Amino acid sequence: MFGIGMPEMLLILAIALIVIGPKKLPDLAKYLGRAIGEFKKAASDFKESIDIDNNISDVKNQLEDVKDNIRSATELKSDLKSELLESKDDNSADNITPEQKDSNQNDDVETQGIKNDKGLKNGE
Repeated sequence: MFGIGMPEMLLILAIALIVIGPKKLPDLAKYLGRAIGEFKKAASDFKESIDIDNNISDVKNQLEDVKDNIRSATELKSDLKSELLESKDDNSADNITPEQKDSNQNDDVETQGIKNDKGLKNGE
């Protein structure tokens, strides 16, 4: 501890005893003990707050990763949905048989005839 051995500690205590006096030395030791205890407590609280800040940073990073994953999934869903709609449109156009095309054309002709008949009736 700081390169201070037992002989140096005894020398420091002897000088403190001479300078401070035997009556005030126990009070000084008690005060120093409390101060060192409070210093250790403050240091541990500071270390704990740094650990909490690091944990908060880790949680924020994980949250950002989750947000990115959600955005990717949403974009993928939109892409798949649009591709599905396009493929449905392509399939519905490709799956019409010639008979269905003819029937659709016949329906159109009949519809036009009905419109013409109504037009004549309205025109009369």
